[in-house]
Amino acid sequence: MGFPWYHVHTFVFNDLCRLLSIHIMHTTLVASWSGSMALYKLAFFDLFDLFLDPIWRQGMFVIPFMTHLGITNSWGGWNLWNSFISLRGSLLWFWCISGNRLVWSWNMGV
Repeated sequence: MGFPWYHVHTFVFNDLCRLLSIHIMHTTLVASWSGSMALYKLAFFDLFDLFLDPIWRQGMFVIPFMTHLGITNSWGGWNLWNSFISLRGSLLWFWCISGNRLVWSWNMGV
């Protein structure tokens, strides 16, 4: 029989150090997964035929969410280049941010 989702919190609710360490480990796992998956998808991303083979048809699901978070163009209208977004420049920023997530997740896990 399975336990309900909140069953883990009942074990660690009164132990603050264990609760904090579990949440830090979860953050580490999520950051490392998103960083490694973004690097993997960037390695196979074909940007030369975006009309017939758009980003959603290539199986990209991490990179569009990274653009919604304001990495290349935010909701407020600012961007990293102040004039327009070049696709090759934004790919460089995706590589940097994905690598940054991996490095920080390794630092959190140690």
